[in-house]
Amino acid sequence: MLVGEQPGDQEDRQGRPFVGPAGRILAKALAAVGMDRSEIYVTNAVKHFKNVSRGKRRIHQKPTAGEIDRCKWWLDLELKLVRPQIVIALGGSAGRALLGRPVKIEKARGHPIPFGAERWLVVTIHPSLLLRIQDAGARAEALGRFIEDLNIAKRLVSARGVGTRSMERPMQRMASPSVSARKAR
Repeated sequence: MLVGEQPGDQEDRQGRPFVGPAGRILAKALAAVGMDRSEIYVTNAVKHFKNVSRGKRRIHQKPTAGEIDRCKWWLDLELKLVRPQIVIALGGSAGRALLGRPVKIEKARGHPIPFGAERWLVVTIHPSLLLRIQDAGARAEALGRFIEDLNIAKRLVSARGVGTRSMERPMQRMASPSVSARKAR
């Protein structure tokens, strides 16, 4: 299971998580480690797109701790229904939502965290961070570290004998609630 921060502009418009620029980077990194995104439950910690308008553009705003906490019940329900053995937190907001406390990404990276009785949590950067790195060499290095973080999760899956094909994918639309959340407002 992959948990991101919140829908971005494209995700909000299409009603599915990680379909914009960060989603393309995520797809590239997943492919690099041999993980099939179609077999992974993908969701966000915060279910609405927090933004400010600048002309015709909607610019992402980081969710507050309160917004993360208000969406926790939904993420907890997804965890209960999907029952993943490995969860990957993409960024600090996802890490905070899952652990209930702030997470220092650089400290947590590379160290799987026991997460419940039979579950592991792998914390890494949000792929959108890679979009903001201007230097090509630094961006390639950061992408390499991101891929290694995903490899850690893949090795955990292999070590546990977890077949992604055997995982049920209940409530597939629940992973992208931004459209219904927007209608409910």
